[in-house]
Amino acid sequence: MTDYRESAVPNQKGKTVFITGANTGIGYDTARVLAERGAKILLGCRSETRANEAIAKIKSIKGDADITWVPLDLASLASVKEAAEQVNREPRLDALINNAGVMMPPKEVTSDGFELQFGVNHLGHFALTGHLINKLKDQPGARIVNVSSLAHRQGSIQFDDIHSDKSYNRMQRYGMSKFANILFTYELQRQLKSASSPAISVACHPGGSNTELGRHIPPLFSLLFIPLRLIMNTSAEGALPTLMATTDDHVEGGDYFGPKKWGEMAHSAQKVDTIPASKDEAVATRLWDLSTELTGVQYTL
Repeated sequence: MTDYRESAVPNQKGKTVFITGANTGIGYDTARVLAERGAKILLGCRSETRANEAIAKIKSIKGDADITWVPLDLASLASVKEAAEQVNREPRLDALINNAGVMMPPKEVTSDGFELQFGVNHLGHFALTGHLINKLKDQPGARIVNVSSLAHRQGSIQFDDIHSDKSYNRMQRYGMSKFANILFTYELQRQLKSASSPAISVACHPGGSNTELGRHIPPLFSLLFIPLRLIMNTSAEGALPTLMATTDDHVEGGDYFGPKKWGEMAHSAQKVDTIPASKDEAVATRLWDLSTELTGVQYTL
């Protein structure tokens, strides 16, 4: 099978794509490639300065790139709602790429009192998707793409300590948030299918990628990554599974994509699989109900 590369991404002219965390890393390279192919990019991030830097960089590559900044702080449900209101004013939305995330920070809470990793990586994106679902659910070919991680394999949902009030292990909580991304992907796909929606929900992971996401990794733990850096993806390579999930003609609802080599750590992109526990429908339903309760966002499918 031929390796999947950026050149495989088809023409995206006429499509509108909203990408969270698109000012840097994998999100930036996803935005760059889709803009190069003609898509209108809605670039979601907190900083206007960093958004403008990313936009200028893409326009230096493609002068007529159509890119708009959408102010978005996933650690604030109010900001999430405001961002969705801006996106909902667009004539169309063909893809929502839930890419932004935080990885292993010291314990913090969002403005709404959620543990930061669960709050940003899962609840913020759950709320955002819910606010945009009416824009997506009737759009032929629309996709919700959730960027997870290999760390989902170590994850489980700590329902008895959802906000880390009892204890906080930054690695375990990161895995939990990425596990939640997968549960959310599958449950959303089940609901879209049940509603006979033409939209689909899919997921992907970038493997090991050398990006800003790892800035909070503790120094001692980061030493373990030194040998891995020899095979780690660049952010452009890490974006390939996201690009495949977003644009490939053969993608089906519930599909999951990751790199091809070294235990899905790096190189190209292909369809892969999640751990069996991520397919537990009872756990997914429980997480969905809890997420609805915590965010106050009710999906209308």
